[in-house]
Amino acid sequence: MDINVSYVVFILSTFIFLLFILKRLFSHDIKNLPPGPPRLPIIGNLHQVGDKPHVSTAKFAQQYGPLTCLKLGTQVLVVASSPEAAMGILKTQDRFLSSRVVPTAMQNESLLPHSILFSECNDSWKNLRSLCKTEMFSSSALEAHSSIREAKVDQLLEFLRKKQGQVINIRDIVFTTFFNTLSCIVFGKDMLDLEEEHESFVGVKRSILMILEYVARIKDVGSFFPVFERFDLQGIRKGGQKHVHDAFGYWKDMIQERRAHMKSSTWQSKSFLDRLLESGFSDNRINQFVTELFVSGTNTTTTALVWAMAEIVRNQDAMTKIKEEMKREIDSHQIEASHLSKLPYLQACIKEALRLHPPVPFLLPRVATETCEVMNYTIPKNARIFVNVWAIGRDPKVWDDPLSFKPERFLGSNLDFKGQDFEFLPFGSGRRTCPSLPLGSKSMEFIIASLIHEFDWVLPNNEDPSMLNMEDKFLITLKKEKPLKLIFKHRVHQ
Repeated sequence: MDINVSYVVFILSTFIFLLFILKRLFSHDIKNLPPGPPRLPIIGNLHQVGDKPHVSTAKFAQQYGPLTCLKLGTQVLVVASSPEAAMGILKTQDRFLSSRVVPTAMQNESLLPHSILFSECNDSWKNLRSLCKTEMFSSSALEAHSSIREAKVDQLLEFLRKKQGQVINIRDIVFTTFFNTLSCIVFGKDMLDLEEEHESFVGVKRSILMILEYVARIKDVGSFFPVFERFDLQGIRKGGQKHVHDAFGYWKDMIQERRAHMKSSTWQSKSFLDRLLESGFSDNRINQFVTELFVSGTNTTTTALVWAMAEIVRNQDAMTKIKEEMKREIDSHQIEASHLSKLPYLQACIKEALRLHPPVPFLLPRVATETCEVMNYTIPKNARIFVNVWAIGRDPKVWDDPLSFKPERFLGSNLDFKGQDFEFLPFGSGRRTCPSLPLGSKSMEFIIASLIHEFDWVLPNNEDPSMLNMEDKFLITLKKEKPLKLIFKHRVHQ
């Protein structure tokens, strides 16, 4: 009898709970939302998004228009998939739509006020971004750090000279090179070793990669049904914060050491960490900023470079043209940073790869702080906003023969990825443009140019480059599904 009563109570409770959810779903019927696919009760369009949301939402845009609306559980999602829709969000209504969605893995009330990626665009955020721009990403800062970039590339080339004939996982060595470039600028020292076994990620490298893995877990019940958010049913918040604090441990000693040196008579400001200390930043604020810098700065640039190298390998005509350009324009046995401006075809190849494979296909998700209008549709308060730059880059209404790799389309063109051309936004636009874009793009050009200048790139087992697998995998960033592995053979210059 007791078992039957418990069963009835369970069924009745479940029914009442579902009615509550349904009421939440349909009690606020917002007028004039952008069009979108039909929805199921409770789950909305969750079943239609799939593992490649950049692809599924691009297909929705083809059917319903460049501004579409989905319902993911109780969450309203608006997706922009055209230059006009992107401009409406990133420029026209930027004031109301510039707040960021905070990933579950990064939700920590004591740390969010110090976040450059996820905090509100307040005075504290503006001051930190301004300091970053001045000290790390301005023209003068890039010039001052050019010797660091050159030193890291020299280390990479020396490593590959010793590994000739061996198969190299490109993502591993590029990640380490970018990471050490940043660590030398921020801390004045390398933190990783190229000689490390590539598959055994340990220490700080493992922490950074694990943070990224938890941030990438977008199938989060708490995001779709906020009634479950506080329970962290999938352990995403707990796991993410564990690795965030693990990362803090690697910066802690360096911060305390430099803070102690500030009081000595021999104190000299040598790194970006010193400038943060001189500006009165707390340890928590430095920890949060540095961790975000390494998570976002190394991963997006690494992803972009791997795709660019994959496209150049796959399109041997492009590789030949780059080599001819180098032979014609550079009278030197070694590439220097000053040579990059003489290599427009190489730059066009990188832009074309970014068009086809933007490292973050949706940019970072935004949230509406107020109800507003875009393209005559209502964007309700608290709606999440995606800008599908992957779809924009492959739109036949915007690009001729969009699925083909044609670097020539950028030759003689003023189109750039600095956020002013809304048909080409691999690094975003507006006040939320990726702050490390200048450093990342310069480093990417320099590494690719140096590798092409010094080595011939060969696929393992003499595989046909034109058959290289170019399938992608969505993890916030858009990684190659199968790692790019190459053999580097030293070129003989005549």
